[in-house]
Amino acid sequence: MTTTSRDALTRLWPLFGLRLATPRLIMRPVCDDDLAELVDLAATGIHDPAAMPFLMPWTDEPREKLIENTLRHFWRSRAASVPEDWSVHFAVRSKGALMGTQEISGRDFAVTRTVDTGSWLGLAHQGQGFGTEMRCAVVNFAFDHLKATRAESAAFSDNPKSQAVSRKVGYVPNGDRVVQRRPGEAAVDERLLLTPETFRKPTWSVQVAGLDACRGSFGL
Repeated sequence: MTTTSRDALTRLWPLFGLRLATPRLIMRPVCDDDLAELVDLAATGIHDPAAMPFLMPWTDEPREKLIENTLRHFWRSRAASVPEDWSVHFAVRSKGALMGTQEISGRDFAVTRTVDTGSWLGLAHQGQGFGTEMRCAVVNFAFDHLKATRAESAAFSDNPKSQAVSRKVGYVPNGDRVVQRRPGEAAVDERLLLTPETFRKPTWSVQVAGLDACRGSFGL
């Protein structure tokens, strides 16, 4: 049997043992075993090149920079995650194929009980309901298993795909701000809020494994 870095490191970094499952998806924290696939997926495109759905326009860089930026992003995020200010990027797969990533994060979570979310999907996997399913999975996980009371997100006013997912899940408007997206380009970043009361919970519930061993990673 081949031993992966996830297998070898789970006893030292229990978060690698966390697993969320939905009817179509398996979601596990990104480890180095996933990175080559994630880089290749990002390089094939995750949005229309004429648009920029992210606050930091990292996908505008040349391919070699995109590769470096993608790797550094995941390594940096993992290294910086501590119980008081944590972030988990899930590699999202369906039937073994990598779809994209779904992030959930929390600062001072033990007190605020608030999480934030962000995600991306490869272009080939968009428009099939995967974005809604993986968002439902992490907010279901947050509300029912981490006992969060608020889930926040954001999307630019010209990002209808992300806004459509948020509406389906039950988010409501929560203010906005004007930011610089590209040099010299202003954009309206619309904040969104979800609570257990407004969550349009699907007919299924997320299946969670491995949480007990890594509760401390969430400040619990």
